[in-house]
Formats: sequence, C-alpha cells, structure tokens
Amino acid sequence: MADKLKIGVIGVGQDFGMYHLEYYQKLPVEIVAIADVNDESLKRAEETFGIKRTFNDFRELLKIDEIDAVDVCYHTNFHAPVTIAALEAGKHVFCTKPIAGSYADGKAMVAAAKKTGRMLSIQLKTLFSLPTKATLRLIEAGYLGKLYYAKSIGYRRRFRPFVDGYGTDSFVQKSVVAGGAVYDMAVYQIAQMLYLLGNPAPETVTGATHQEIDMYEDRRKSGKYDVEELGIGFVRLAGGITFFLEESWAMNMGEPSGSELHGSKGGVRLNPFTYYSTVADMEMDATFDLKQADWRWHQCLPNADAYDSPHSHWVAALQGRVPLIDTAAIALNTMKISEGVLMSQQLRREVTGDEIEKETKSSAVRV
Repeated sequence: MADKLKIGVIGVGQDFGMYHLEYYQKLPVEIVAIADVNDESLKRAEETFGIKRTFNDFRELLKIDEIDAVDVCYHTNFHAPVTIAALEAGKHVFCTKPIAGSYADGKAMVAAAKKTGRMLSIQLKTLFSLPTKATLRLIEAGYLGKLYYAKSIGYRRRFRPFVDGYGTDSFVQKSVVAGGAVYDMAVYQIAQMLYLLGNPAPETVTGATHQEIDMYEDRRKSGKYDVEELGIGFVRLAGGITFFLEESWAMNMGEPSGSELHGSKGGVRLNPFTYYSTVADMEMDATFDLKQADWRWHQCLPNADAYDSPHSHWVAALQGRVPLIDTAAIALNTMKISEGVLMSQQLRREVTGDEIEKETKSSAVRV
C-alpha cells in the first residue's frame, strides 16, 4: 500500500468527526472525500480542511476507487450498516466507539470484515494511553503475577450530553445511540481492562442502571432523554477473573478512585499510575516516570509512534508497519458486557454470555 493513505470520512457533523479530520493532519494521510447528511457540516469541514469532494450519500463516497479506507463517525446505531457497506465495497474501516448499538450488530460487523478480508478497527483510545502501555509492560515482565480482579470506576459530577449543555439531543435517545453512560463512557474502561487481561470472554453479567439526577425539564422533554446516566456491573470473566464497573455521566460525589488491576504478585492503579506489591516482606507503593520512559521508547524503539493513538495505530497497520491490534474482538466483548448490564437491569437478574448472544437484537438504523 502507498505511503500516503487515501481515506474517506463518513460523518463530520459532530465534534468528534471534526477531531478525526484534525488528527489526520498529523499522519501520512490524504482525505479524499467526506460524507454527511447535513450540508452545513460538510461546508464547515470543507472550508476548514480544504476537502473538495463532499457527498450527502455515503454510498457515493464508497464508489471512489482510490479510497483505501474509511472512517465512520456516525452515531452508534448507524455503525453497523455503514461499516458493513464500506467493507463490502472493499474498504478497510475505522469506526468510532462503541462497535455498535448491540452485540448482534457488532458480531455482524466482525463477520463482514472476516468475509471481505478487510481490516476493521474500533476507536478505543484507552488501549493506547501511557498507563495502559506501562501496565502491559509490568504484566509481561511478571510483576503482577496471576490476574484475578479488575475494577473500573469513572464518572462526572454533572456532564450529561445535551441536558447539561454540550452535544445534541441525539446523544440521549436510545433509538440513535442505544445506550447512555455505559455505551458512551464505560466502553473505554471495559475495553482497557479486557485488553490488559487478554480479552477473556464474559461468562455472566449482573447489572443495574439509573437516571436520578435532576435536569432542566425543558431539556428533558425536548431531548427525549431515555438512556441511563449511571451503569453498574459485576462480571465473571473466563479464567476465574472478576470485573466490577461503575460509570456515570452525573454523580453527587467527588473524584472517582479510577481503574485498578489486581494480581497475585502486585496490583496497579492506573490514575495516578501506581504499582503496589510486597518486597522483602515489606509493602511497597511505587511510582514511575512515565513521560521519561515514553520519550525514551520513542527515541530507541522502532514504530513506537504506531501506538500513540487509535488513529496512528490504524494508519501504521494499514501501511504494514505493525500488526493490527484486534480492537474489533475487544470491542465485541465490550459490547457483550455493556448490553449485558442493560439486559440484566431489564430482567432484574444475572444473565449469561450465552444468553446475551441468544437474546441480542439489532438496533441498527436503516440507511
């Protein structure tokens, strides 16, 4: 494949679509064309980045032979139909998180990538964070021992989409995004933990969701807010691993303790990054100069830049510089857990991984 990749971006109407376009300016990429149903969004992107070929219908973009790959930046329930169409058109696909609005749709996307022989990568930024890289090194060097428990806790004091002032009402409508804080935020932490654990399969999920914090009534009504603001889950993973998660857009509480990974020889808190162990029969809390280590890795190790972000990794993989991390498989297990939390809340009981696979329904929007 040529050194400078030719890419099309589908969906530039939201801030994250514009962010993707901006980030590509740092990479060996040429944005050949963009597509969006909104003319104003297309005009803004065209004027900002000098992109001349614009389309309201993404299918017209997919007809351009010179495009090697596409970036899908639509809302969640549009991911599966647009991604599958792009894969079937012979394009590699980078899709924003979560993989889809349901496990069924995510599974269909992974199957389409396998059938077409195209690369599918999901935008899971936490896999490329410095704490994740450092934790992975500790795991590989044996400093954590047998991994048996993971915990992710993340929440905002009060920062729900639309009702608290940012984003559009599309972010809080189940028909568009399938879920709330669990699908929007928790996916990052879930995927991060699954990646560090080796992506074990979810065996059972017990979950609960809430929407309790006051909001402006006019925004509640006009936004048609029908997704959760808080999601809690208890997950049994293959290999006897336990995983607990808590994620919220709004919480009457101070700073969360953050994500943790526990092993028989040591444990890690990812923020602030700290390693805990026992050395010479003494309890030890260790900190690291991650910025200095990251600088050295970039100076001394080949292709260190290929793991700086989801975008840089995807482009490097398309260039053949590094093997592609199977973010699609991680995102699919992440979706099984996410959907399991919502399913468990609805049924008021624990659900199994097999049950989630059997009962999952497509939430995809026809395009």
